[in-house]
Amino acid sequence: MKKTNLLSRALLATITYAALSLSGAHAGAQDYEFQLLSSEVKMGPGAEVSVRLVDKRTGSLVSDAVIFTTRMDMAPEGMEMMATPVEELPSSQPGTYKFKTNLSMEGGWRFQIGAKVQGEGETVNGEVVVKATP
Repeated sequence: MKKTNLLSRALLATITYAALSLSGAHAGAQDYEFQLLSSEVKMGPGAEVSVRLVDKRTGSLVSDAVIFTTRMDMAPEGMEMMATPVEELPSSQPGTYKFKTNLSMEGGWRFQIGAKVQGEGETVNGEVVVKATP
């Protein structure tokens, strides 16, 4: 009886440990970060902004994310209502996402991005600040 009880307890401990390990193996949306390739961009109607999506746990770039939300506005300059459309462009570098927009004024522009990462249940949201220069 004692041997069976010990074996049962060891098995239960192993299963519990495995379950806890697996539940911690999945990333959360907070484990990803959008980073600007260049914080300064030439202002104008053809301004290009490039960001990379990084898995903060490994430092690796995340390819094939689906970008579905973008917003570019002048919130850093106190003009959040001044927004401009953003168009996604093709990128030749894995993990890098390019966009075209109209940075009509010099100064700080907030770029908000929402993406779905393959295998991730939560939406990855990011925000970076671009400085438009003449």
